[in-house]
Amino acid sequence: MNAPDPHPDPHPGGRGHHPGGTATHGQAMPHGPAHSAVDEEHTVHTHGQHAGHSTAMFKNRFWVSLVLAIPVVVFAPMFAHLLGYHLPEFPGSAWIPPVLGTVVYLWGGAPFLRGGLTELRSRQPGMMLLIAMAISVAFVASWVTTLGIGGFELDFWWELVLLVVIMLLGHWMEMRALGAASSALDALAALLPDEAEKVLDGDTVTVAVAELTVGDVVLVRPGARVPADGVVTAGTAEFDESMITGESKAVSRGVGETVVAGTVATDNTVRVQVEAVGADTALAGIQRMVAAAQESSSRAQALADRAAALLFWFALVAGIITAIVWTFLGSPDDAVIRTVTVLVIACPHALGLAIPLVIAISTERAAKAGVLIKDRMALERMRTIDVVLFDKTGTLTEGAHAVTGAAPAPGTSEGELLALAAAAEADSEHPVGRAIVTAAAQDAEARRLGLRGTEFRAATGRGVSATVEGSEVMVGGPNLLRELRLETPAALGPAVREWTSRGAGVLHVLRDGQVIGALALEDRIRPESRAAVAALQDRGVKVAMITGDARQVADAVGADLGIDEVFAEVLPQDKDSKVVELQERGMTVAMVGDGVNDAPALARAEVGIAIGAGTDVAMESAGVVLAGNDPRSVLSMIDLSRASYTKMIQNLVWAAGYNVVAVPLAAGVLAPVGIVLSPAVGAVLMSVSTIVVALNAQLLRRLDLSPQHLAATGAEAGRADARTLAVPTR
Repeated sequence: MNAPDPHPDPHPGGRGHHPGGTATHGQAMPHGPAHSAVDEEHTVHTHGQHAGHSTAMFKNRFWVSLVLAIPVVVFAPMFAHLLGYHLPEFPGSAWIPPVLGTVVYLWGGAPFLRGGLTELRSRQPGMMLLIAMAISVAFVASWVTTLGIGGFELDFWWELVLLVVIMLLGHWMEMRALGAASSALDALAALLPDEAEKVLDGDTVTVAVAELTVGDVVLVRPGARVPADGVVTAGTAEFDESMITGESKAVSRGVGETVVAGTVATDNTVRVQVEAVGADTALAGIQRMVAAAQESSSRAQALADRAAALLFWFALVAGIITAIVWTFLGSPDDAVIRTVTVLVIACPHALGLAIPLVIAISTERAAKAGVLIKDRMALERMRTIDVVLFDKTGTLTEGAHAVTGAAPAPGTSEGELLALAAAAEADSEHPVGRAIVTAAAQDAEARRLGLRGTEFRAATGRGVSATVEGSEVMVGGPNLLRELRLETPAALGPAVREWTSRGAGVLHVLRDGQVIGALALEDRIRPESRAAVAALQDRGVKVAMITGDARQVADAVGADLGIDEVFAEVLPQDKDSKVVELQERGMTVAMVGDGVNDAPALARAEVGIAIGAGTDVAMESAGVVLAGNDPRSVLSMIDLSRASYTKMIQNLVWAAGYNVVAVPLAAGVLAPVGIVLSPAVGAVLMSVSTIVVALNAQLLRRLDLSPQHLAATGAEAGRADARTLAVPTR
């Protein structure tokens, strides 16, 4: 017989082979915004307009520009004067800086020139326009000096090439940290098979899924995915719906019941009449929700952009005032020199690295702590989080069945009970059977007995049976007892009632038609969950939990973990709305989940955090992925976000502060008292500013992000033996 679902729900299911199926990459939904996000895979928007720029492009331009910059610096008279060496001289040596500098300006600086033009056209000046203005002024002024026009001494070739190199390095590091754009929609589309077995006149014909229409009948074999939403017309099978509903248990579906595209038949073959295809399927609906949620949460601007915009106007106004004042004072030559110096010095060497360096180091530190940061804004927002909303199953709990209680009847020991149940379940591949076999393997008496079963039999919705030591041993739930017209023995009553009250699934073990004991199966709470909840609350962050479980089960888990708010009996499509509900209360939300049904909520939250063991869709929809299953890793994000934000602010203050001081000096405000900032000194100060910013960012490496360290306040709770509560149904 085939054992029932351990939780007594309206659809007690049998068990069979559950291979999970290998997701083939089916076609994307033919309608709706299925490709809107995917089309942006190589279009990353960082500071300024980076549309169309790739990490490889900035990397290649950086290395080539760096190689070309070295001889420009070596042969620059201003640089030679600063270091006190004689310039190498040979025919044409004087043309090395202008020729190579021009190449660096036109090729290496092309992304900034294009970006600056885009910002200018959109009337949104920022980092790109500021960089473009500085390198263009330096380029023109340097050529004027090289050609001897007007007698000006404005040789900025070495400053120009180093500026381009530093900016390319900053943008390359930033885009590396950002990573590839989300491919969540591709991951959703991959849940659909490429082909389906269509039933025609009693025979089956393999057709492309795109060719199916409403009313068609398809054959779904064990291990195969359902190609479209429909209704079962023949047969009964258990379906793995975890990729859609988030429930870890298989659900029995028979004639007249609905099945969903992307789910997997685990044990039997069924026929399904198609009721929805393409954009009308539940999977497509989730896909559209993900696309809409991603779009709604992707409009924040980087902090450096805002600083760069202010700095642009500051430099422009300072340059104009400088030109007017020096011209009015009757010194046109000084007006040109001072104005050009102001515009070149205003270029944000340090500002261009202030944010990218922090992001790159933060990303590296996070990765070593098992946290993959996919979205820069997720890192920046995490410091402002008011509430962390955990999905229950697979996140706070292990998401797998485990035997958490054994109640033998008089005359039977606990070890014997487990040994008999495991012998009957030995040939079962259902998670319940594997859980029982695992429990027996961990019990000394059960291992010593070493019982083996033969003649394994299974029956959907009732249980399993096998011959063990000459006796018929059966394992099943309430349906099995009802079929055999048996009652739970009075001696087992208290244990069974206690298990049932907290939502545990109960299986009875029978030998030769007599109940000899009962087993409780539940979803085990992760030992680390208590420490994670306690440490979050110590940091002033509320903790909420969302699940599809019954209220009593959810409340029991919430009470055990000390969670502030519990959302129970939430349908998959409503998880997104619960995030919105929290946001409408004025809270900034971080969502932690691992299932396809979590994807819209992950994308809707200010920060989406996917558990690494979860589905590809959940991971692609999130801005942060936890490589492991330890919920304490969320603490790493919060502490790292707060520390990196502090470093960003410090770097921005230093970088912008340098400009605020240096620009007026370059403009000559202290010229009446004999203090004038020359281009050479200004260039040195810019380099010093860049070094300070880089060293300050390196201090992030001292941050200890190990979960054990961060959750120290909840360590005692985390070491407690995990009491297990809910059947894994989210």
